[in-house]
Amino acid sequence: MVSAADRTKDAARTSVWLGSKASRRVRRAEAPEGAPVLDRDRITAEAVRLLDAEGAVKFSMRRLAAELGVTAMSLYWYVDNKDDLLELALDAVFAEIELPDMGDESADWRDQLRTVVVGYRAIFVRHSWASALIGRYLNIGPHSMAFSRTAQRILARTGLPAHGQMGGLAAVFQFVYGFGTIEGTFVQRCADAGRTQDEFFAEAMGALASQPEYRAQFADASELMAARGGETVQDMRQRDFDFALTLLIAGIEALSTPDPHDGPSC
Repeated sequence: MVSAADRTKDAARTSVWLGSKASRRVRRAEAPEGAPVLDRDRITAEAVRLLDAEGAVKFSMRRLAAELGVTAMSLYWYVDNKDDLLELALDAVFAEIELPDMGDESADWRDQLRTVVVGYRAIFVRHSWASALIGRYLNIGPHSMAFSRTAQRILARTGLPAHGQMGGLAAVFQFVYGFGTIEGTFVQRCADAGRTQDEFFAEAMGALASQPEYRAQFADASELMAARGGETVQDMRQRDFDFALTLLIAGIEALSTPDPHDGPSC
């Protein structure tokens, strides 16, 4: 079993996808009589469910084993440590992102980009624990790599020069990462407080607006809020996201060399 200290020393090379247990499976006969038969997919799916329910702070191998009805030591047939399992869970949520058919040459890259962007944002809202793990691991699992490859191929279709395509990826997906992380954190905070998003927002804004030092700022912001539109927090957030993404796509278009086979601008 690889210790956390050993993993930290070699963080640039260590990954569950590179280790000796990357494809290890335990035969049914090796499981104790009467014990549930495990496989890595089942363990990973339960880890995702537990992370969604309780968050990463409370997550432990012992807690996961209890949910599966096995001993904690039995999990180490499949992973070396908790980091390996968190990395597997992170890659599993990338499987939820719908990826467009990149073999369709007639498809508009703008539509393809919107498809992957919507999916990328959604994983941080559904799984608020995932955003903290993105920079912690190498993200070389099969689902993560499929997502990255698709995003790169979409940016290559935009007409951006080669030297600008990675910058284009950064502009779009770091925006979505930040937006989705804040959104997911807010959604989780509301759930923890036992409030709807609208209730929490109204209470927070009401508390701030009642403070004399914030009244002038809130008076100025009220006009922007009215122009923003939307009756609910989700409506307002969606309008902000759509407009921001439209700005990014317009920026890509402005710096791109048009492809004569590309579809019309949206």
